[in-house]
Amino acid sequence: MSDFTGNHILSVNQFDRDAIEKIFSVAHSMQPYARREKRTTVLEGAILGNLFFEPSTRTRVSFGTAFNLLGGEVRETTGMSSSALAKGESLYDTARVLSGYSDIIAMRHPAAGSVAEFAEGSRVPVINGGDGANEHPTQALLDLFTIKREREYSGGSIDGLHIAMIGDLRYGRTVHSLSRLLCLFNNIRFTLISPKELAMPQPVVDAIENAGHQLTITDTLEGNMDADICYQTRIQEERFPSQDEANKYRGKFRLNQSIYTRHFQSKTVIMHPLPRDSRMEANELDNDLNLNPNLAIFRQTDNGVLVRMALFALTLGVENLVSKHEREVVWFSNKSKQLHAKI
Repeated sequence: MSDFTGNHILSVNQFDRDAIEKIFSVAHSMQPYARREKRTTVLEGAILGNLFFEPSTRTRVSFGTAFNLLGGEVRETTGMSSSALAKGESLYDTARVLSGYSDIIAMRHPAAGSVAEFAEGSRVPVINGGDGANEHPTQALLDLFTIKREREYSGGSIDGLHIAMIGDLRYGRTVHSLSRLLCLFNNIRFTLISPKELAMPQPVVDAIENAGHQLTITDTLEGNMDADICYQTRIQEERFPSQDEANKYRGKFRLNQSIYTRHFQSKTVIMHPLPRDSRMEANELDNDLNLNPNLAIFRQTDNGVLVRMALFALTLGVENLVSKHEREVVWFSNKSKQLHAKI
């Protein structure tokens, strides 16, 4: 993908390493605006249609915040019941109508392939905010951006990475997309840890193997792992055929400080796409890790704004104009001190 302007962002399969490096370069340049050191009005007058037909907090608000930080305005539709889809309107018709009201659309929908179907009817660029258990390309990009930055803190890079992915790998769309992006890099070691029933889908496993990376698949967390990244996922109970079926796996592979100390290195970075299920019967990522400096989950969410700002700027063709529309920040802000702190 050499030119982003006017194009949909639907799948990680659109990207090669050059495209990823371009996104990350633009994301890096967005830091002064995310940190409120400066503000920009480069997208003043532009409208984002933020269409979320499945529950979301971080992704929905992150998209809106990213667009606002570039000076644009956001119009939101949340929930299937509040849209004309509940009346039987097709995705094509919805796209034709709402793309007339927007300059770009970010969309989440519970059905796999739905965002691509919607994009066929859209007259403006569409960015996939998650389509069922299929893909979540912007989450994968922000995860990869986080891995790059975390590795740089310790003098490493993405190439040569050892990543352990733990939990619900069957329904966890974030690990599907991230794995495919990591296949573009060199000498990656994947350790996939999940119940057999929730194993990584075979097409993703095939992609890892076909790219020539090392792969270990297991249903137990044991021994002392030398993983650079521990990527924990929750049980995606909303994608199971029943709540009873989901409950069979809740609480499997919990990670707390004691388990972390027993199985991981002191420098292993802990990631999670959020939300983490903090209910007692699940609690896959314990609160006793909150003060662990290697817990990167909130740095991930901060990085999500940078990456989504970059995607908006690239897709709307203003990546080279952002600084030309700078303004001073006149209100109090200590964002600069908070963002990307290691604690």
